[in-house]
Amino acid sequence: MNYSMALSAALIAMSLSACDKPKVETPPPTVVAVPVPVPGPAGPAGPTGDAGAKGTTGSTGAPGYTGATGDTGAAGNTGATGDTGQTGKTGGDTVIVVPETKR
Repeated sequence: MNYSMALSAALIAMSLSACDKPKVETPPPTVVAVPVPVPGPAGPAGPTGDAGAKGTTGSTGAPGYTGATGDTGAAGNTGATGDTGQTGKTGGDTVIVVPETKR
């Protein structure tokens, strides 16, 4: 009996939900025409505007730094002294030149 009551209640609920429900129809919204203004012909051109004021000149940049002075180089060594030449021989009108020998 417990099952027959529950089964009967379920069948009644299902049969009631299967019924057609009436559709609710809403009428379409009413369109209202709004008049659009039509532009007229263009008027004459206005006068040309004045030129703007000239801007001020920018500042001059600061001068750059002077680089460091380089060091003075070391003095060079004195070269070796050359040998003294041979003394010439005197006598007569003839001069004899003797070339120095290479070492």
